[in-house]
Amino acid sequence: MSVLAHESARLHVSGEAIYIDDMPTPAQLLIGRVFASTIAKGTIKSYNLDKARELEGVHAVLTYKDIPGDNQMGPIIHDEPVLSEGEISFIGQAIFIIAAESEEIAKQAERLIEIEYDEQKPITSIRQAMSEGELIQPARIIQRGDVEKGFEEATHIIEDEIEIGGQEQWYLETQTCLSVPGEENDMIAYSSTQNPSETQAIIAEVLGVSKMEVEVQTRRMGGAFGGKETQANHVASWASVLARYTKRPVKIRLFRDDDQKMTGKRHRFITKYKVGFTAEGKLVAVDFQQNCDAGAAVDLTMAVLERAMMHADNSYWVPNIKIVGNAWKTNLPSNTAFRGFGGPQGVAATENIIDRIARFLKKDAAEVRFMNFYGMEDNNVTPYFQTVENNRLFMIWDQIMKSSDYKNRRATVNEFNAKNEFYKKGLAITPIKFGISFTTAFLNQAGALVNVYKDGTILINHGGTEMGQGLNTKIQQIAALELGVDVANTKVNATNTSKVPNASATAASAGTDLNGAAVKNACDKLKIRLSGLAAQLFNKANNDNASSIENIRFENNKVFDSANAGRSFEFSDLTLQAVLNQVSLSATGFYKTPDVHFDREKGKGKPYHYFSFGMAVSEVTVDTLTGFVNIDRTDIVHDVGDSILTNIDIGQIEGAFIQGMGWCTTEECKWDDKGNLLNHSPDTYKIPGIQDIPDVFNVDLLQNAPNFNTIRRSKAVGEPPFMLCFAVWLAIKDAISAAADHKKEPKIQIPMTNEAILLSLEDLKK
Repeated sequence: MSVLAHESARLHVSGEAIYIDDMPTPAQLLIGRVFASTIAKGTIKSYNLDKARELEGVHAVLTYKDIPGDNQMGPIIHDEPVLSEGEISFIGQAIFIIAAESEEIAKQAERLIEIEYDEQKPITSIRQAMSEGELIQPARIIQRGDVEKGFEEATHIIEDEIEIGGQEQWYLETQTCLSVPGEENDMIAYSSTQNPSETQAIIAEVLGVSKMEVEVQTRRMGGAFGGKETQANHVASWASVLARYTKRPVKIRLFRDDDQKMTGKRHRFITKYKVGFTAEGKLVAVDFQQNCDAGAAVDLTMAVLERAMMHADNSYWVPNIKIVGNAWKTNLPSNTAFRGFGGPQGVAATENIIDRIARFLKKDAAEVRFMNFYGMEDNNVTPYFQTVENNRLFMIWDQIMKSSDYKNRRATVNEFNAKNEFYKKGLAITPIKFGISFTTAFLNQAGALVNVYKDGTILINHGGTEMGQGLNTKIQQIAALELGVDVANTKVNATNTSKVPNASATAASAGTDLNGAAVKNACDKLKIRLSGLAAQLFNKANNDNASSIENIRFENNKVFDSANAGRSFEFSDLTLQAVLNQVSLSATGFYKTPDVHFDREKGKGKPYHYFSFGMAVSEVTVDTLTGFVNIDRTDIVHDVGDSILTNIDIGQIEGAFIQGMGWCTTEECKWDDKGNLLNHSPDTYKIPGIQDIPDVFNVDLLQNAPNFNTIRRSKAVGEPPFMLCFAVWLAIKDAISAAADHKKEPKIQIPMTNEAILLSLEDLKK
């Protein structure tokens, strides 16, 4: 077990951690503000900016005409203008940007802007978009086998649909950027972004300059969860345009309500399914039609949809399967990345299907899950034809069934429900098999720059970003282990596009996999140089038994010859000698994930380097009169390979699970038919609090399951545990079902709020 405190833990707790809004105010700082649309669809008939521009203290009120480069910030497809050119696609769309000497003046200027719209009826739901044929991109298909033949062979068939709601990322630090102009075309953007290189590229395109003239720096974020993978580019673009125009530093920090109104969420889905199965419960054929709400622009929708399609199987072998993915355009902010990146939406439908089969056959859902796992009868190939290697499902199953005492607790839950009329308990076990890698293959690369100073201290630069998840702490640990020094002698620098160029986003759970391997590559280069120097110096001082590079070791702050006792240097003494002997102590590192590829036209390939596995067992108590849910206990066993830092990994598992639980239970995004987000503040949008955590919460890491061909045999941990939340979701369904003695199929959705629970219970009475 390896434990190391988060590198910024003390600073977080004491309030000394520096976020962008905490940075010392630059001289001549201006505050930026966005004038956004109040209608969801239409055109701008007229506007007047004169009064706003004439207000004392206002330095700029800009339109799209004032943008020096491209008026586009779409990360993949250029369908998202920086500022509207007349067409309005959603409430919260930026039309004008203001720079003033204070926030109060900027707000006053905003109120002085006169604008008139020609309003049209917006599309605000998936069903409405489907009825009007508003596909944002062509449909995608992944399939294997023959589903129609499978349905003919199946004993039973169930056909239905499920609605899956969105989710607000609700990072503690809202979207923020401070842009500081330099000489000529230079611009430094201090951005709260998961993707500094993409933010750099977008700013350069919007300003009409080269990338070498734009520097983006990210020290830390106050959370992101995918919401700052592409949409941090918006605030960075607005601030940079204002900074270029005024030739003064400009900071934009969105107010919480504005942030929620203007930014994209987790994609809503309506998934239609038809499933055929045997009398025992074995899956024979499944036909999915996944329909997601893209919002007004493409953003990352197609990649999110692709991952949802690739996780429609979850942990189960389906001999005949067809998955059609449709992305629909609505007049809402473009939806974007969120932890799990489509995986949760894909898995949700499948887990509900397994649960339905079990209830139909009057079996425990755990039994149906187990019989359909990958690995049964050597069935190990996914619908996209990737082999599921190093399958940990059965190892985890054996461990969690024992540690959670599932079978005895199932009997206890049934007994409780038989004795209680108004309180019902539910129990569920759910697995996850989650693919690790960007499905866009070229993104699976990372760079690093490691500098060793002559006092033996080490400064690490890498392309990943720290958003609270502990990436920098793991990078410190990796560098310390590779160079054989104390972690206290290492430091991770702010992520900076001038130090490590062309980096991918910190996303897809691959932050440690990619950047850790790149840092190791740089450390390996340094060790080769230092090993050569050490051997040379040892041989210079000794005439017998020559030291060879192959025997030089780096451990416990020493560099020594393992074949000749007594020959050693303190690491800091050797680094000083390196400077004196003109040996470079700076090295770049690079890593690319091997052998990942995917043919989108054929729906085949190996998009993932490996799979991460986990399972959860949750028990809940539902008050059938109020819909209130208490989570009595949750047991988790999760596969992280050989954990680099146990405490960081367990923290990520706990946090992901609770965040997923919030999505399944309390977090509901509501829009009216005009496209207004109705719950856009902490008092109306309910994220989980400390009282929502399970009364008993047991998290264990799978032991003796190293993941070879990765950094220190570890596995990614950021996203996969999110989907263990379905144990709570289906435990709630189990409790609702108990109210009808498990004789009827309850109606469920995501989220199962108190209201949704009561409506489901009422439906059972009909």
